Amino acid sequence: MRRFLALGDSYTIGDGVSADERWPVQLAARLRSLGWMVADPDIIARTGWTTDKLWAAMDELRPTGPYDLISLLIGVNNQYRGQPATEYRVQFAALLERAIGLAGGQSGRVLVLSIPDWSVTPFAAERDGAAIAAEIEAFNTVNAEETRRRHARYLNVTPISRLAHAEPG
Repeated sequence: MRRFLALGDSYTIGDGVSADERWPVQLAARLRSLGWMVADPDIIARTGWTTDKLWAAMDELRPTGPYDLISLLIGVNNQYRGQPATEYRVQFAALLERAIGLAGGQSGRVLVLSIPDWSVTPFAAERDGAAIAAEIEAFNTVNAEETRRRHARYLNVTPISRLAHAEPG
């Protein structure tokens, strides 16, 4: 049975959705439907977590590898709290290195997801959406560069997240 570890924040834990609607749970189910023997994911994620909070949780929970698949989606709360992208780069790179270690040193087993753009959500209605989107882009530039540098896999989900703006509500 292949092991899957999902690391992140509210996007990973699925704040506001049932456990079976969390994207890591849906991914594992989809992989099983395609014939892959994948266990339910271990999820280390909480709403509000920044990169340093995820690091601390990993220290506390001490996940043990090797995992066959590790996802990493973190940074929206760093951006939301006004933390600089330079600080995010250092902390994100350290988390990515740690994820690669938990994948047995095989960077191809690590999947980094871009940060969705929350500027299109009702939560951002009273805020400067263009500024939020620009900051999200800056953070995603960082995580994409660090992912490429380490030869991990990258999935840009930001464009599809922006379609929420077009949905009737």
